[in-house]
Amino acid sequence: MNILDLVLHLDRYLNLMIEKLGFWSYIILFFVIFMETGFVVTPFLPGDSLLFAAGALATEGGAFNIFILFGSLSLAAFLGDTCNYWIGHFIGPKAFTSKSKFLKKAYLDKAQRFYEKHGGKAILLARFVPIVRTFAPFVAGIGKMEYKKFLAYNLAGGLAWVSLFLFAGYFFGNIPIIKENFHLVAIAIVLISLVPIVIELIKSKREQKYNKEK
Repeated sequence: MNILDLVLHLDRYLNLMIEKLGFWSYIILFFVIFMETGFVVTPFLPGDSLLFAAGALATEGGAFNIFILFGSLSLAAFLGDTCNYWIGHFIGPKAFTSKSKFLKKAYLDKAQRFYEKHGGKAILLARFVPIVRTFAPFVAGIGKMEYKKFLAYNLAGGLAWVSLFLFAGYFFGNIPIIKENFHLVAIAIVLISLVPIVIELIKSKREQKYNKEK
C-alpha cells in the first residue's frame, strides 16, 4: 500500500487508520471531505463511499462516534463549498477573457445567468453527484451568485449529503451482504447520487417542451 492508494481509497483503509491513528482519524476525515468539496483540483478524493464506510464503522465497538462524525464532517462539507465559492469568486473571473480559446467571457456570463435562474437548486443537487459537487460552488463563485443565497443552499445541501450517506452506513453498512460486497455498494451509491440530476433534467426538458408548445 502506498500513499496515493491510501488517499484515493481511504474508505477501504479506515479500520487500519483507526488502529494506527486513533482520534487523529477524525481530523484526516475532516480534511478529506473539506478538500473533496473545497478545491477543483481534488474531485478524485472519496466522498460518498467514505461517509458510508465511516458510518458503518461507527457501529463497530466505538471505532467512531457517530455524532462527532456528523458534526465534524457536516462542518467540513460546509466550509469546503464556502472556500470553493470564494476561490471562484476572486480568482475564476481572471481566467475568463475574450482572448482565451477555452475560458471565454461568454461562458462566464452564461454561468452567471444560469445561477441567477437555478442557482440554489443546482448547489443542492450537485452535493449528491461526485465530481459535479466539486465544481458547482466554484462555478457559482465565478458566476457571482449572491452569497446569501449560496450560503443557505450550501448549509442545507451539506447537512443533507452527510446525513444521507453517513447514517445509511451507520444503519445498513454492517449487514453481511452489504459488508461483503462493498465495491458493488460503492457503485450503487454513485448511481443513486445521479438520480436527483436525472429527475431535474427530465423536468427541465418537459418545461422546455411545454414552453415551446405554448
